[in-house]
Amino acid sequence: QVHLVESGGGSVQAGGSLRLSCAASASFFSFDSMGWYRQAPGKQRELVAVISSGGSETYADSVKGRFTISRDNADYTMYLQMNSLSPEDTAVYYCNAVRVEFGTTRTYWGQGTLVTVSS
Repeated sequence: QVHLVESGGGSVQAGGSLRLSCAASASFFSFDSMGWYRQAPGKQRELVAVISSGGSETYADSVKGRFTISRDNADYTMYLQMNSLSPEDTAVYYCNAVRVEFGTTRTYWGQGTLVTVSS
């Protein structure tokens, strides 16, 4: 069983920064990809950023140039550095991991961490 635990959420004013962390119970190399998603009130969950096992990064257009995804392979921790935050970034942020084994895709989620950006 894979466990993902997010931390680092909180309240910040517009223009501020936060860094989210996701501690995984398994090596990143056991996953095909890991990423961050978010869900704002009344909206569907959406992709924020993803990093493949090979290290390639993909970002949602809305966060390009402001957010950076990274990982520490030694500590099994993934990060999301969020700069120039705006109220539109207010959401619960979820850590995600995907593993494909023998043709079966398994998706894992953390419990989420709330980010609130005030104007």
